[in-house]
Amino acid sequence: MTLAKDERIFLLILIVNLIISLIYLLAGILFVVPARFAMEDKEGEERLSDNRRTYLLRFIVMILCPVIGPLFFFVGHLFYIVVFWKKVDLADVIFSKERIRVRMRADEERERDIIPLEEAVLVNEKKNLRLVMMNVLREDIQNSLTAITLALDSEDSEASHYAAAVLSDELNKFRICVQKLWKQIQEEPDRTEYAEMLLDYVDNVLRQRIFSAYEQCRFVEILNSAAELLYEKDPARFTVGRYEEVCLRTLEIKDYDHSGKWCLRMAERFPEELSTYTCRLKLHFAMQDREAFFDALGALKRSNVVIDNETLELIRVFG
Repeated sequence: MTLAKDERIFLLILIVNLIISLIYLLAGILFVVPARFAMEDKEGEERLSDNRRTYLLRFIVMILCPVIGPLFFFVGHLFYIVVFWKKVDLADVIFSKERIRVRMRADEERERDIIPLEEAVLVNEKKNLRLVMMNVLREDIQNSLTAITLALDSEDSEASHYAAAVLSDELNKFRICVQKLWKQIQEEPDRTEYAEMLLDYVDNVLRQRIFSAYEQCRFVEILNSAAELLYEKDPARFTVGRYEEVCLRTLEIKDYDHSGKWCLRMAERFPEELSTYTCRLKLHFAMQDREAFFDALGALKRSNVVIDNETLELIRVFG
């Protein structure tokens, strides 16, 4: 029985397809996969490469889809060589977790029982105090140091132990960080970003007034020195908030000379800011300079500055 011409051609295509598929399978299993594994072991890094199972699955596809299967894999490999011929350099790619904002559901059971730490200390209930302490410790505690100090005098020894341990750890971290930043400022005075970092970092802790008088003065002196350097090197980077920080921190340690100097500088740089007037009012009130206080208060009332509730109450009392 002789086969028709079309049948012979079809049978020939199947045989050629089978031979090509077998060659592809054997070459991949016996040569390509071992060579890639050996390269990975030599270079010590793991790569995404085809394994023996992949070649077996492709072989099955080639057998079930004659001609189309081999052509599909051939064209795909050719496209990969043409388009992705150059190795991708990921050196400049930064995967930053800071850009990811994780939104979590509120813990209603936990938040329903939360009370301020100050109230827990006053009530002096051990259960409430310990619960609040644990909740505070789980979050950013640098802004809650003042509240944590209240728990030091608690009758609950466990709560006071938590507070003492946290305060000791945080204040030691603060001292070490300030020392490192101040050393970098002295070694590289032209790098004004160090002075900016120190101003913002130190003020966030000093405003909570948790240090002894001596240590508070020492850190305020460092703050003032860093502010002087930033003002000298790049006064344009000195925001109104930083002027206010230095004014108030120097005023708190009764360094009226430096506080007055920064008030004048702020008035020159930001004459129409509310902080410019409030800092002057606080300085004159602390120095008990009645005439200068009412002059500053009158200037504020005549200005176009938007006044907040606290300043408005001040005007009502003294104006």
